[in-house]
Amino acid sequence: MENNYQEEERYFKARKRVEEIKGFYSNLTAFIVVNIGLLVLNLVTSPKHLWFYWPLLWWGIGVVFHGLKVFNYMPFFSRDWEEKKIKEFMENEKSNKETWE
Repeated sequence: MENNYQEEERYFKARKRVEEIKGFYSNLTAFIVVNIGLLVLNLVTSPKHLWFYWPLLWWGIGVVFHGLKVFNYMPFFSRDWEEKKIKEFMENEKSNKETWE
């Protein structure tokens, strides 16, 4: 029984990871397509006043942080950090509950 539970848990973690990666690539694809469109729109409508780089810059920063999070390059918000914090909060909750009983 325990083995089935572990297999299911591993499956759901793997599935969640795949969904996160798919979400990142969808975000990246939208970023590229929309910003190419904004570049073309900017160059066609007002080539002397370039504004396309502002959404490119800010959305690009968001895409970079999204990629860092999905591929575990953020030291403070890595999966290990999340798991440690969850366990810490669970232990704190357990000790607080035992104190009041």
